[in-house]
Amino acid sequence: MSSITTHVGFIPETPNNPLYPGLIDALREVVDHCAERGLDFCFETGQETPVTLLRVIEDLGTEHLGINLDPANLLMYGKANPVDALDVFGEYVLGVHAKDGEYPTNGRELGVEKPLGEGRVGFPRLIAKLKDLGYAGALTIEREISGPRQVEDIKHAIEVLSALI
Repeated sequence: MSSITTHVGFIPETPNNPLYPGLIDALREVVDHCAERGLDFCFETGQETPVTLLRVIEDLGTEHLGINLDPANLLMYGKANPVDALDVFGEYVLGVHAKDGEYPTNGRELGVEKPLGEGRVGFPRLIAKLKDLGYAGALTIEREISGPRQVEDIKHAIEVLSALI
């Protein structure tokens, strides 16, 4: 099935937050709209913890939901170790961004994106765990810089990933 993937913003960490029920209602409307058109709706990881994302999927209660795992985002937002996050929501992963990064080093800025293999994601463990979960989808290389270095980093990412898959 085809999908649409997006960040939905900053989901409240607790379902007791007064904004949470309205968010679920709005997301249900969007997910239903996508499902009527033959699309899965995928949350891209980043701004929320894995448990919060799992709770949202459970509360929506639909089969047309998934996760686009961006392991670097989990690190760069300081939300989780991406390998461990798979223990929480791995069964819902429908897409993966191959991107690396670091945890934040201060309380005001995101962590830094790194060339694949130079950050903390741990791609050998991540790919092995994805395989154990039965994931057979794409690994979409994402390097959010521009210029010749971007091309070099993407070629390097292809080499690293090719050895792991």
